[in-house]
Amino acid sequence: MSVIDSSYRPRRIHKLLVANRGEIALRVIRAARELGMRSVAVYSDADRDALATRMADEAVHIGPAHATRSYLNVDAVLKAARETGVQAVHPGYGFLSENAAFAQAVSDAGLIFVGPDAETIRKMGDKAAARACALAAGVPTVPGSAGVVSSLDEALTHAGGMGYPLMIKAAAGGGGRGIRVVQDEAELRAQMPQAQAEAQAAFGYGGVYLERYLPRARHIEVQVLGDGKNAIHLYERECSLQRRRQKVFEEAPSPALDAATRQRLCESAAQLARSVGYRGAGTLEFLYDDSRGAHDFYFIEMNTRIQVEHPITEAVTGVDLVREMLRIADGEPLRWRQQDISLRGAAIECRLNAEDPQRNFAPSPGRVDQLRWPGGPGVRVDSMLYPGCTVSPYYDSLLAKLIVWDEDRGAALARLSRALDEVELDGVHSTLALHRALAQDPEVAAGNYHTNWLEAWMRAEREEQR
Repeated sequence: MSVIDSSYRPRRIHKLLVANRGEIALRVIRAARELGMRSVAVYSDADRDALATRMADEAVHIGPAHATRSYLNVDAVLKAARETGVQAVHPGYGFLSENAAFAQAVSDAGLIFVGPDAETIRKMGDKAAARACALAAGVPTVPGSAGVVSSLDEALTHAGGMGYPLMIKAAAGGGGRGIRVVQDEAELRAQMPQAQAEAQAAFGYGGVYLERYLPRARHIEVQVLGDGKNAIHLYERECSLQRRRQKVFEEAPSPALDAATRQRLCESAAQLARSVGYRGAGTLEFLYDDSRGAHDFYFIEMNTRIQVEHPITEAVTGVDLVREMLRIADGEPLRWRQQDISLRGAAIECRLNAEDPQRNFAPSPGRVDQLRWPGGPGVRVDSMLYPGCTVSPYYDSLLAKLIVWDEDRGAALARLSRALDEVELDGVHSTLALHRALAQDPEVAAGNYHTNWLEAWMRAEREEQR
């Protein structure tokens, strides 16, 4: 028997298609079920036996294993939606989640897109346009070009005013891709045309812009939630522990912010979300630089979707973000006022990936032979794995997210170490040992890290092993 929220009756969404896979598909299916909504999973050849396929009320095959012919195939996803009679589509994260054309196609098909409208995705998904929106809303941005830089001469002019080092960034980039750091004019001359070509090849749009490079900055993001008329923040997440600009280990709240800076930063994010009429769950990303003691923060981009690391925000605020997304898409106004949201305790998330640290973190697909997840108070695991399942080589290497919560940061780190020690995962290589080491590292314990810290730490670890 399904357990549902008896106080809620769906208004428009009685059946929901989840246009994704893995743990985020499971997450959405569970939230929908709690609201009394039936769910439809879509799956590729590689995911025929996936947990999401098994747990949804219905499942529809949409194509071969390659994502371009299945999860990224708009026609196949919409065909599944039509055939199963759903009223809405939740895109999860990755794949089509920030694709404005897909959001528009869902709307044109007479369905509800669970998230912002296509125009908001288009505007805030273009990093140069998002910067312009931030400036118009009075939110500080990293010093850089006001918009897309179209020529090398224009880039050199901007660089002369900004100074070096700086970053060339793809306007349509995401996930840490499409970024090049240049140290001087010679590097800018050499890398500008390459960056434009790379952006065109990766994202179908060659537009780039320039930003000041802050080598010791912290990456801090603010969770927002809006209904198109009002928006609030749910405080921040610290995401500075990164490898190749991919997040590895996140925590909430940030150990770097004092109360006054936190208030200014989070309110600026809410103000920007309100200024664009944001609907659904979204994240505004900032760089934080206190190297001069000034507590400066700068907006860099917005992710117009739910984030991988959303569980730590749920842990410290008590708000179920995915369920709120569904309620807002169903036509309900935002239920929370800003004064209703408060921080409690500390939460940490480790991303366990199917990667082999001994082979430069090469992907490690294969069969999961043994599996045991940790338990106990304040421990949550979001995962697609079960004993005997196969980790596919076709998709992102994320296996699971281990989330812990406790009353303060020190207790949360201790709980994380204990939980990591309980994990048993055999059959595929994983980043488990990396997380065990990070949880015990004195600099991590002190909160003394920045966006380039982990790469240096890993180089030092490799040197010690030689």
